[in-house]
Amino acid sequence: MGISPKQFKQLQERASGKRRASSTALPAAKPTVDQIILGIDPSLRGTGFGIIELARPVHKTLAQGTIKCPPAWEKSRCLALIAQSLRDKIKEFAPTVCVIEGLFFAQNLKTALTMGEARGAALVAAAEAGLDIYEIAPRKMKLAIVGHGAAQKDAVARMVQRMLNLEELPAPDAADALALALAHAQENAHSPLTSRKKV
Repeated sequence: MGISPKQFKQLQERASGKRRASSTALPAAKPTVDQIILGIDPSLRGTGFGIIELARPVHKTLAQGTIKCPPAWEKSRCLALIAQSLRDKIKEFAPTVCVIEGLFFAQNLKTALTMGEARGAALVAAAEAGLDIYEIAPRKMKLAIVGHGAAQKDAVARMVQRMLNLEELPAPDAADALALALAHAQENAHSPLTSRKKV
């Protein structure tokens, strides 16, 4: 039984290891680098947030600030404001990933519990939006941004200002949130992360 010229050509291609593009084309892979990153530094009275968009040569700052709650407010009211404010920012800027400050040792149990509650409110807002959520320990973030794990807040703020070309020094909590986003961007671009954990 004979074969057609078309079938003969296909056999030649198979023998030479070639494949027709139309028969072997794979769907384009999704980008592995998140383009818009939300960083959160949680605190009951002053939760910092920072949203950056990856760009060259300098990443673009889309938003930054501190969600402030007056001392007279009940804890539940503060937690509601944290969650709703972050929902609004997520809706406005559509980040694809959230990076939150990891838990750290606190000598005061009451302080640790309050911080945990603020962190929970922030996590709920990010999880509701379907974001991938990672945590980076404070020392790891400082090491990545400043080069020293025990760096002070003002050193972090100055480095963040420099890295993002900001006209003004960011407030301490906002600076930490932006630093978390920058640390995520740095490590995600160079190698699989060993200093962050998915939440």
